[in-house]
Amino acid sequence: MKNNSLLSILSILFSLSALTFSCSSGGDSGSSGGGGGNNGGGGSQQVIPSNLVVNVTIEGQDDQNPNGDGSGQFSVTATATNTVRYGFKVGNSGTETQNTTGLFSHTVTDLGTNQFPLYVYAYSSTDDRISKITNLTVYVLGSGGSGDNDVLVWSDEFDGNGVINPNIWTYELGNGSDGWGNQEVQNYTSSSSNIKKEGGVLKITAIKESNGAYTSARIKTQDKFEFKYGLIEIRAKLPSAQGTWPALWMLGANFPEVGWPQCGEIDIMEQFEDKNRVKSTLHWKLSDGERGEYGLETANNTSSDWHIYSIDWTPTSIKSYLDGVEYFSMNTVDSGVGPYFPFNENFFLIFNLAMGGTLGGEIDPNFTQDVMEVDYIRLYQ
Repeated sequence: MKNNSLLSILSILFSLSALTFSCSSGGDSGSSGGGGGNNGGGGSQQVIPSNLVVNVTIEGQDDQNPNGDGSGQFSVTATATNTVRYGFKVGNSGTETQNTTGLFSHTVTDLGTNQFPLYVYAYSSTDDRISKITNLTVYVLGSGGSGDNDVLVWSDEFDGNGVINPNIWTYELGNGSDGWGNQEVQNYTSSSSNIKKEGGVLKITAIKESNGAYTSARIKTQDKFEFKYGLIEIRAKLPSAQGTWPALWMLGANFPEVGWPQCGEIDIMEQFEDKNRVKSTLHWKLSDGERGEYGLETANNTSSDWHIYSIDWTPTSIKSYLDGVEYFSMNTVDSGVGPYFPFNENFFLIFNLAMGGTLGGEIDPNFTQDVMEVDYIRLYQ
C-alpha cells in the first residue's frame, strides 16, 4: 500500500514537471507571423504598441493661411512605444505606406480646399497595431504660374449636372441684414430650383414664388479658395428681366476681421437697371474711415449672350475686360488707396443674382423667373 502511494506521488510530480516545461518552452520566438494580435498557435507573448503620437505640419500654415500656402504639401512624424514600423494612409480609399522611421510626406493635388482623414498605424514585433486618425484640411492653389498671369493654375468648369462642388463653394442663405445692405428683396436658398449645374453650366435662377416672394442663390469660396493676383476669366450669360441684379465679384479674405470696406471689394462684373451695360468697380476704406470707390461702365448690348468677363490683377493695378477689350484700369498702390491697401491681400469669389434693391431697380410686375449662367471660371497666374 505504501509503495503504491509512493508511485502515485512520483507520477503526479513528473506530470507537473512536464506541464511546466511545455508552457515555458518556445515563448521568445519573436514575431508571431500573424496579424491583429494572433499568437500563431505557438504560444508567443503578444506585444501591444502604445503611446502613439502624431504630429502633422502643413506647408506654409499660419494664422493667415490655416490650410497651408496652396502647395498641398504636408509632412507627418509619428512615434510610439513597442513599435517596429509605421503605416500611413491618406483618405478612406488611399493605399497604406509603411516604413520604420515614422516619417511621411504627401502632396495633395486636387485644386481647392481638400478635407480628408489621415490614418497612422504603429505595429509591434508581433504584428499587433494601434492607430490614430487626424482630420486634415489642405488648400491647393495649383501648379504655380509664371508671375505673368498667363499660366492656368485653377478653374471650375462646372462639368456635369447636380450640386456645386462643396470643396470650392459655400451657399450663403437668407436675406442678410437690410437686404444684404442694399435693400434687396430676394431670399437666397440652396434649392436646386435656384442653383444647380446643368449640362456643364452653373445656373443661378431668380424666381417669383407663388406667394409673391422672390428666391435666388448666392455662393462664395470663402475659406475654401482664396488667392492674390491673377487673370480671372468668367464666361457667362446675364439675365435680361428688369429688376435683376447679377454680380460676379470678390471680397478681401480678412473681411471677418476688419469688415467692409477695409477688406476691399473687386467687382469683376455687375449689371444694374440698364441691361445694355455692365460695370467693374473697386471699393476700399480711406484714411478718414469713409469708403473709396472707382468704377467704369461699358456697353454690352447682347448681355444675354455668352461673353467673357475678366480682370487682370497685379501687385500694382487692376484692369477689367469685356471679351478681351479693356474698359477699366486703376493703380492700386497709389496713396489714395492707403493706408490699408487691401488689393495686395487674398480675396475670395462671390457669384449671386439679386432682385431689386438700391441698384437692381424696379422689378417688372410680370416677372416670373430669369437666370444667370456661368460656363466656367479660370485663374491664370
